[in-house]
Amino acid sequence: MRHRNRKISYNRSMNKCNHYSAEYKTKVVLEVLREEATLNEIAAKYGISPVMISRWKQEFLERAPGVFKKGASDAEKELKKKRQCVSDLERKVG
Repeated sequence: MRHRNRKISYNRSMNKCNHYSAEYKTKVVLEVLREEATLNEIAAKYGISPVMISRWKQEFLERAPGVFKKGASDAEKELKKKRQCVSDLERKVG
């Protein structure tokens, strides 16, 4: 009996630059972490390079500890600063 190797393909569109939302990347990475399918199978399912998904996974795991940090994030601090600036400008104008 001869076994056939099943080749899994994914879309390798070199000229097309896709931008995926954080929510989408999280969905894909969580699927990889659940290990219900191989990385290549998940890549084929979503039409994304396994290398790209591996990068998302690495970034996800590196940033995960920040979820449990107390205090405002840098983005929250920046937003607060910009809101204060807008308030100051509105007072001057109005």
